[in-house]
Amino acid sequence: SVWVATMALIVSFVPALGLGWLLARRTFRGKALLNTLCLSPLVLPPVVTGWLLLVGMEAIGLPLAFTRWAAVIAAAAVGFPLLLILIRSAIEAVDQRYELMAQTLGLGRLAAFRQVTLPMALPGIAAGCVLAFSRALGEFGATAMVAGDQPGETRTLALAVYALVENPGGEAEAGRLVVISVAITLLALLVYERLVWRSKRHGEV
Repeated sequence: SVWVATMALIVSFVPALGLGWLLARRTFRGKALLNTLCLSPLVLPPVVTGWLLLVGMEAIGLPLAFTRWAAVIAAAAVGFPLLLILIRSAIEAVDQRYELMAQTLGLGRLAAFRQVTLPMALPGIAAGCVLAFSRALGEFGATAMVAGDQPGETRTLALAVYALVENPGGEAEAGRLVVISVAITLLALLVYERLVWRSKRHGEV
């Protein structure tokens, strides 16, 4: 589960950062539609998201269905909207005039973003990473649809809990996994709150 969530975060981070900057700093036709499409996995039932991913992989001939990389793709898809929302918010919270001032001093647009905006938005971006990782860690429906439940290959923490509850005598082991899951979730939320606090404090300075 940790490997799947980590890889899902790595896979989705660069697209989320790019789209977050685009949605935060640019106005263009179709912006609302693009934002809606990017956030749709947040409100779609996870099994629907999984079905769409499965159909999409079959359509483009991507032979990843029912592998651990399918689990990564499913986890990345459901965690992506949270990451995008917080990255966009973090970039929007940084006054664009800082970037413009840096450009007048000789930095290019990309260099100004990398050296000025990105460090100032870092706490908010980190908070998005924490939430996306936590969401990916607890993903169930999309993973079950795209990757299946294969012990030692695609069985994540959530799938393991479900499988143990379904089997007689597995309640005790399921309970232990639930405790682990709750502990990880609470720790992630504490880290998230700390990062949000730092981001707000940084914005007030």
